[in-house]
Amino acid sequence: MSVSKQSAPRNSDIISAQVKSILVLISMAMLSADQQGWSTREGVLLKYRVNLRFGEELVSSPRPPNQKANLRFDGDDDTMPPGWKFGRVSAVAVNAQGEVFVFHRGHRADPMIIFDAKGRYLRSWGKGMFISPHGLRIDPAGNVWTTDVGSHQVMKFTQKGELLLTLGKKGQTGSTRDTFNKPTDVAFARDGGFYVSDGYGNTRIVKFSKDGKYLFEWGKPGRGPGEFNTPHSVQVDSKGTVYVSDRENNRIQMFTPEGKFLRMWTHLGSTQNIFITPNDEIWMITHRENVEAGALNTLGGRIFRVDIANGKILGSIESPGHWIHVTPDHLIFIGSLTGNVLRWYPGWPNQ
Repeated sequence: MSVSKQSAPRNSDIISAQVKSILVLISMAMLSADQQGWSTREGVLLKYRVNLRFGEELVSSPRPPNQKANLRFDGDDDTMPPGWKFGRVSAVAVNAQGEVFVFHRGHRADPMIIFDAKGRYLRSWGKGMFISPHGLRIDPAGNVWTTDVGSHQVMKFTQKGELLLTLGKKGQTGSTRDTFNKPTDVAFARDGGFYVSDGYGNTRIVKFSKDGKYLFEWGKPGRGPGEFNTPHSVQVDSKGTVYVSDRENNRIQMFTPEGKFLRMWTHLGSTQNIFITPNDEIWMITHRENVEAGALNTLGGRIFRVDIANGKILGSIESPGHWIHVTPDHLIFIGSLTGNVLRWYPGWPNQ
């Protein structure tokens, strides 16, 4: 009985197999590069859900934890008076009672509309008073402040719409003590005074006393420290530090209460709006960079929560938006130029 002998593999066969293995690995690597997945999220995911049409639909009651998530609202559509509809929603703010103020640019409804916490229409005002609504803030005393980039004015109201103070000359641009050029935002100082970011036409921050007297200003066009290209938002923390969204320069600059430059953050993109809570949580609605933000017209943005000490991104979630307000119970309201108010609330499907 003969036994066949298997010959040992030749060196050429071994080399050929190794080459084939290397080629397969290279091909897989190239394919992986071509099919690269989603980029890394900025910070951790903020586990929020969203009501897409706050003010036009009522907010539904929370579902029991064991019940499958339902993305619909309860209640009727069109909670506003018949025929009313949001235009571009430029800004939103919430008062101490939980009422939601919506500042929009439409012609089918009053420019300032107030809703209860469920999105039910309460009242409205401001017809004929604004040309192009932009910024909205509520100060610690409950006064309502607006900026109008069409009339070049900053106004202070009661919550019922009674006019208390007007700064700037209607329809007149300027950079003097009593004029603005498309002012964008208002922030409140610890001494009772306030800052105005001015804005689209000018490149300055202006400080006023609590009764509206001009005090001082800083800023000029440019990319250096203390220089601006569209100061679009301004906020003040509990220590008095002033934060300015230098939007078209893709950065946030920080200053002393007197306007001395402290530092800047350049990693947070083209920030539309900043909101700082009373306990110094800093939130923002931002975009990757200014060209993208302009092309997408505020779509494709992010809500960021940021560590106020060092600018580290603590969490993020995708959202369009132009304005942000965060309540003490961490509801996030977004004013979107798409004509929506987005109400983000803590929660996650099936949790």
